[in-house]
Amino acid sequence: MNVFRFGSPWVWFLLIPFVVVVLLTRRHEQPAALYSSVELLKSLPITFGQRIRRVLPLLKWIGLLLVIAALARPQLGREEFRIRTEGIAVQMCIDRSGSMQALDFPVDGQQVDRLTAVKSVFHDFVAGNDDFDGRPDDLIGLVAFGGFATALCPPTLDHGALLEVLQSVEISKPIRDDKGKVINERLLVEERKTAIGDALALAVDRLKDLDSESKVIVLLSDGENTAGIISPEDAADAAAQFEIKIYAIGVGTTGMAPYPAIDVFGRSVLQPQPVRLDEATLKLLAEKTGGQYFNAQDTEALQRVYAEIDLLEKTEVEGRLYTEYREVFGFPMVSGVLCVLACIILDATWLRSLP
Repeated sequence: MNVFRFGSPWVWFLLIPFVVVVLLTRRHEQPAALYSSVELLKSLPITFGQRIRRVLPLLKWIGLLLVIAALARPQLGREEFRIRTEGIAVQMCIDRSGSMQALDFPVDGQQVDRLTAVKSVFHDFVAGNDDFDGRPDDLIGLVAFGGFATALCPPTLDHGALLEVLQSVEISKPIRDDKGKVINERLLVEERKTAIGDALALAVDRLKDLDSESKVIVLLSDGENTAGIISPEDAADAAAQFEIKIYAIGVGTTGMAPYPAIDVFGRSVLQPQPVRLDEATLKLLAEKTGGQYFNAQDTEALQRVYAEIDLLEKTEVEGRLYTEYREVFGFPMVSGVLCVLACIILDATWLRSLP
């Protein structure tokens, strides 16, 4: 909201002598020449210069008034009501294993893979939109995991940088040589597994030393723990020891889901493949740490889950008013000086009168 004020309002007291001078000047105006009768003069034509000269006193007073207004330092500012909070620390753990390729989540009317849907809703949760207020005061970090867990972004208030890193999260893809042979097949098999325990342990390590009122891990996975050296249960015990809550979100369901594939003719097709969501483990992780488990079977359900987490993890706020002002005295000062100079110059040249 734009606001206006005067930086030196006391200058307006100069209006008192200003008004007194104007009244005294008008009262003591003397005729330029004494004449017995002005009846004959009334019949004379009034020139353009005479009409303009009548405006000179008004122009002079307007100019001086503008100068006084400029001395009062008019300022234009933008006023914002800023919510100042201590915020919470959130570590996002996003599954990018092979099962996240399933094309069963709609976004903007199109079927997309689960990872794309998760990234879209996570973006809105952080930045805000019609459904979310955003989390501008929270420290938010990012861990992505498949067969290996990687800390992509430490907890930060620079959410712009965080969301740029989020866009780089992808499911591992095959790399082929000139003959079309997959050269990263062994690594690809490992990367497409799911190391939930390692991801949670890495998230706990990133949060445990932070000085924050509340610490939260948001875990999004559509599978079961199939890789890593740390079990999910042990990682949850470590989180509970450091008073870190785990909000576990199970993406999809157990059953058949459409996956992109290449048929024998080289065409891109969708093939149903079995997927298993280990809801029992995800529920146990949440219970161990005082968090909650949610199941999101489509994009709308995922949005509702984030909305519920958004409501659960709130801190007390304090409203403060911030306003940044800039000086705008230049316009009235220049305009006022030009009016006074124009009055003086015209009175001494073109509109000069005698005697």
